[in-house]
Amino acid sequence: MNCNKTSRKFALVAVLSACFATVLSAEGSGPAAAQPAESAAATPAVAVLPGDAGSTTDKHAFGVLPNYRTVEGGQPYVPLTTKQKYIIATRDTLDGPSYALAAAFSSLAQVTNSNPSFGQGFVGYLHRYGTALADQDLGNYMTEAIIPSLLHEDPRYFRRGTGSKKSRILYAATRVFVAHDDTGRLCFNAPEILGNSMAAAIGNAYYPDSRGFSYTMERAAQQVGTDAVSQILKEFWPDVKSWYQHHKARQNAKAAQTEQQAGE
Repeated sequence: MNCNKTSRKFALVAVLSACFATVLSAEGSGPAAAQPAESAAATPAVAVLPGDAGSTTDKHAFGVLPNYRTVEGGQPYVPLTTKQKYIIATRDTLDGPSYALAAAFSSLAQVTNSNPSFGQGFVGYLHRYGTALADQDLGNYMTEAIIPSLLHEDPRYFRRGTGSKKSRILYAATRVFVAHDDTGRLCFNAPEILGNSMAAAIGNAYYPDSRGFSYTMERAAQQVGTDAVSQILKEFWPDVKSWYQHHKARQNAKAAQTEQQAGE
């Protein structure tokens, strides 16, 4: 019991220390690299996020998948501020469907009796639901705010939008390993890998039956895999939406034509 309390205190101190270091890093760093003069007039000074006024990107893909860190293909690169990185993480964390995703993961854990010490029944399910939420929230802030701010990397997913389906699937899936830094250059996606690994390590504080290196890597891999799948869905969501809108428009036009012919 004392060990559990100590682990939780250590986890809390680790998260608070990371947040504090992020703020110091943001205050101590200089301004982002200037954009080329010829593109300065056409490029907005501040990035517009999904959910912001003026954004044309849907807040959700397929109506349920949080889409707050997606950038449409072909747009000029605009870096995020440290504040915007935390805004993205907060929106992802507080988004309604994220609670449904946690419920799905906790239901699966309940059925397979993962972490038997949690027990079964309603109390056991609540325990699993709480740990699932903790996994998601820690993962969001580590991968989208804390680590990106410390390492000056961009946590967003940049849609390709063109090319064959196979190439776009490969592109979307591999973005968990490839990211942009705050100047727009390609780099290793350290926030995704390091951030999820750190979140999984903190999970040792509240998973008494799943502690150790192998369990930590399993949780981290699960989260990275989930992000890869979600990016594939985000890649093709505008295509699916466009197809549906055109299909609906054709149906409405056909129905209107049939009604008009019937009236004649």
